[in-house]
Amino acid sequence: MDATDVIRTKRDGHRLRDDQIDWVVDAYTRGEVAEEQMAALAMAIFLRGMDHAEIVRWTQAMIDSGETMSFTDLGKPTTDKHSTGGVGDKITLPLAPLVASFGVAVPQLSGRGLGHTGGTLDKLEAIPGWRADVTNEQLIQILRDVGAVICAAGAGLAPADKKLYALRDITSTVDSIPLIASSIMSKKIAEGTSALTLDVKVGSGAFMKDLETARELASTMVCLGRDAGVATVAFLTDMSSPLGRCVGNALEVRESVEVLAGGGPRDVIELTCVLARQMLALVGQPDADVEAALRDGRAMDVWRRMIAAQGGDPDGPLPVAAHTQEVVADRGGVLTRLDALAVGVASWRLGAGRARRQDPVQLAAGIEIHVEPGERVQAGQRLLTLHTDTPERFEGARESLDGGIDVDPDAADRTGARESVFLERIE
Repeated sequence: MDATDVIRTKRDGHRLRDDQIDWVVDAYTRGEVAEEQMAALAMAIFLRGMDHAEIVRWTQAMIDSGETMSFTDLGKPTTDKHSTGGVGDKITLPLAPLVASFGVAVPQLSGRGLGHTGGTLDKLEAIPGWRADVTNEQLIQILRDVGAVICAAGAGLAPADKKLYALRDITSTVDSIPLIASSIMSKKIAEGTSALTLDVKVGSGAFMKDLETARELASTMVCLGRDAGVATVAFLTDMSSPLGRCVGNALEVRESVEVLAGGGPRDVIELTCVLARQMLALVGQPDADVEAALRDGRAMDVWRRMIAAQGGDPDGPLPVAAHTQEVVADRGGVLTRLDALAVGVASWRLGAGRARRQDPVQLAAGIEIHVEPGERVQAGQRLLTLHTDTPERFEGARESLDGGIDVDPDAADRTGARESVFLERIE
């Protein structure tokens, strides 16, 4: 087999044979196919696409590039969730312990943030002592003892995807549905969970900007999951404005704990509960009263045990930014728009995110949101509070917000309000 032949096949618009896919993924993982050759193939796939059979085979080849996990000896069903990422998306934090409080195992292998979207592991590292890295043996033990674990994926899971993801990031080939779907699902299938609920974000702050492409991605991933024997359902959810009232690592942990304590923003509670019900329904508990588990403290108990099992102090103080600055309304009226991308980029510029994977993040940086779209405000009223340890970042953050906040003095109340974050369900 020759890499140039594989590249030429896809470049010319033909489908890749199974043996071509198997060989090129394996050879790239081993270093036999050069980075520039895989970059050319990725661009050919980006431009020419893949049919369903090709995507299925590509996904399986990436799974086969490394180890797979099995939870069959746990003695209880496993269910997992994946989000395509957004602004203020801290749902994994309250969701995993909530679902685990019903006696199922939630092996939540998560990642770090890049650009304007936050990473679950970065958020949790705001908790004193908490560690993201656990061995496979520790993961199994925590699932057995606690029921939920949120941790970094081991290096042995789909190593081809790790190499290819980094390459796509620097070659403008990220926005390819075959490559996105196979990247996500190769890791999730390799994890060994028996059921998977997908949260595909749609809107300015999401990877997918419009319903049509989000629907295509969700449908592709659901089919990949079902073909692999994993019960899979997807939801399309709105990411035109931020989720919740906090964006940033420690700030989002604080808000997640509020949800676990029975409070928190309406949209975060809604998304957490609907996803929890779906995750539990997929493993035979369609009537689980997840709201009750938030009210009576069962989910909070699992959270505290989960954090402690990974070295964290659930009562430890969260980092607080050294500097804050307020953003106020320049006139009275109804806040008709608070753009998710603008807020996400502003939070990133404050230090909450990273431009490169090796960059550090400020755990205390981020944005508090005091007014939601649809609410009436007065001139000079506080809309946002910016948090950072480096005040020279305020100017860049405020520039990011220019054009992302609309206050209309003539709009009717509730104009721009988000009644629900849910757009569609795909199975």
